[in-house]
Amino acid sequence: MKAKLTAKYTELKRIHKKWIMVLADIAILPISLWAAFSLRLGTLWPNTHISQFWWLFVAVIPTAILIFARLGLYRAIIRYIGSKALYAVLNGSVLMSFVVWSLVFISREPGFPRSIPIIFALVLMVLVGGSRLVVRWLYNWVNVNFASREPVVIYGAGDSGMQLVSSLQKGKEYLPVAFLDDNPQLWGHSVHGISVYCPESMDEIFKSMNIKRVLLAVPRATKKERKVILDKLEPFPVHVQTIPAMPDIVAGLATVDQLQEVELEDLLGRDPVPPKKELFEACIKNKVVMVTGAGGSIGSEICRQVIQANPNKLILFELNEFSLYAIERELLKEIAKSNLNIKLLPILGSVCNANRVEGVIAKYNVNTIYHAAAFKHVPLVEHNIFEGIRNNVVGTKTVAEAAHKLHVNHFVLISTDKAVRPTNVMGATKRLAEQVIQNLAQQSSTIFSMVRFGNVLGSSGSVVPLFRKQIAAGGPVTVTHPDITRFFMTIPEASQLVIQAGAMAKGGDVFVLDMGASVKILDLAHRMIELSGFEVKNDDNPEGDIAVEFTGLRPGEKLFEELLIGESVIGTEHPKILRANEIFVDISEIESSLSAFERAELSFDAKQARTVLEKVVSGFKPNSELVDLLQ
Repeated sequence: MKAKLTAKYTELKRIHKKWIMVLADIAILPISLWAAFSLRLGTLWPNTHISQFWWLFVAVIPTAILIFARLGLYRAIIRYIGSKALYAVLNGSVLMSFVVWSLVFISREPGFPRSIPIIFALVLMVLVGGSRLVVRWLYNWVNVNFASREPVVIYGAGDSGMQLVSSLQKGKEYLPVAFLDDNPQLWGHSVHGISVYCPESMDEIFKSMNIKRVLLAVPRATKKERKVILDKLEPFPVHVQTIPAMPDIVAGLATVDQLQEVELEDLLGRDPVPPKKELFEACIKNKVVMVTGAGGSIGSEICRQVIQANPNKLILFELNEFSLYAIERELLKEIAKSNLNIKLLPILGSVCNANRVEGVIAKYNVNTIYHAAAFKHVPLVEHNIFEGIRNNVVGTKTVAEAAHKLHVNHFVLISTDKAVRPTNVMGATKRLAEQVIQNLAQQSSTIFSMVRFGNVLGSSGSVVPLFRKQIAAGGPVTVTHPDITRFFMTIPEASQLVIQAGAMAKGGDVFVLDMGASVKILDLAHRMIELSGFEVKNDDNPEGDIAVEFTGLRPGEKLFEELLIGESVIGTEHPKILRANEIFVDISEIESSLSAFERAELSFDAKQARTVLEKVVSGFKPNSELVDLLQ
């Protein structure tokens, strides 16, 4: 019954709700004045005084309604009523005390008790303010006990938590019922009428309130702090979501109630090191910069970072038409938004087309090249060996030789940890590309360097979006091997470090990024399942929700990746960038190998091509059968 009445009241138009509040106050005003006489005179029915001052009962009604209206009391939404509305009640009651005293003073009628206005103000304050608090409590009580909204717990009772509560209370999907917070001073108190609990009591809270979802409202927390919170929540079958990061909220790019899934960087607990301005701008500011593979995962992010350093021109060199269109539109929007004076040049072309590459570099007098164009998907390159060699090795050689010929100042190759003791064609081609650069660096005025790092979060082929889709579909989540591990880094962090590493190069440098600890993919799958509110289904828990299935290593895939070929590595002026010293083969051997590749391609002899790769790339040991689709 109460739920139906509350629902009917909620569905009323705003004007009708205002009139209900006005009518309630019209009834409360004479009752308050009568109560003041009764309390002052010590009798329930002070008939003599009431009959003498009957006109006062009539006069206070329109006067008080006008005062409360001017103070904004009738603009307040009762179910969200806060201190501002209660101040209006307090101020209105005090003003009405003066009104009553003034009216009696003007009338000069004898026998009026002088304390009546003060008692009247106190009673009016209690009845007008109390009536609204009772309605708010009733509304919330009915919602908690009868509404169909999902009860949620908010982790973080600070400003963001309070904003989130206000937003959720206006909606019809989630009902905040408790706060968790690490601040002991808040424990036992309430925020917006919601109790704040110690995180150690979350087990009891989740069970007693039937909580299936926890919302993180800690946008200012560091990655390490967020990881600590997630570690606490992981054992419980609750779906953990988070509000956007504070910079996005402040910039107006997101609102506090736009809930998001927990990102992998939160699980890793990596706090990126802010870029050093002098390194970040050294090869970019007021220069002509060219990014090959500008539409790819890494290339597009390098472009985003480059425009922050304000180049004169940015050349987007890309073979894929749609990818080039997409990144151009995005960057044009950002350039206009930030009022930057940067000329953007979208150029379609293949890195294997020497004439096209040289033409672009010569026409625009390019100062810096970030070479991100490559085929990186291990199984696909195993199936298409010759295209992998052509794009990754010949393409790199073509662009690098053009840079040398036309005296480009800096050339930075984006490499990979798979180039270290490779077990697949992709890794071997990237190592051979590194050696091309190392050879050119010995004879060129161009400063050549290469930056080697592991997997980046959110790149094409990353396991994270795949796991999310599989979890959303109810599983199973597929992992290639129970012991497989990978290094992970965010795309923005990797791109910033690539740019800074290039600025530190002296020629022929092999830079290695500090990727932190490697992550076991099986553990990652388990955490993503559990933080999505599900239980892992396995032999120990056959009643679980989502199972993990092992599909076996794909062609060329390694159990673990490495970043160094040798043991010789030294630090640099940046704590996340290391410099490796590694041997390489002579350029004549590379040229001979490329000629052998061409001859093998004429007869589609992929076996011979892979054999040549094994000879020229030290440490290349294929771990799978030949699976080229044209063999």
